[in-house]
Amino acid sequence: MLIYNVTINVDDDVHSSWLSWMKEKHIPEMLATKKFHAAKMCRVLVEEETGGTTYAIQYSTRDRETLDRYYREDAERMRLEGNLKFSGKFVAFRTELEIITEQTL
Repeated sequence: MLIYNVTINVDDDVHSSWLSWMKEKHIPEMLATKKFHAAKMCRVLVEEETGGTTYAIQYSTRDRETLDRYYREDAERMRLEGNLKFSGKFVAFRTELEIITEQTL
């Protein structure tokens, strides 16, 4: 299993509207692509010198092939709305994580 992780620092002046958009529109639309079976949104607890609030959104997917299909079929469209709606008000970087082991109590 892989995690597609998007870390985003959002300016304070759009924080509230961005957070609502993420929870109510963007994350549900990401899951609707059927490429991801779960999404987790976390606030990063380290304060940035540049200000804003930082979040990590983790989308779980079955395998590399499914993630590659997301990149080919959906990524550009999914990124476009946020770029248009919040242009210049956030910085994002993306990483891919491979789950090696998961343990619970």
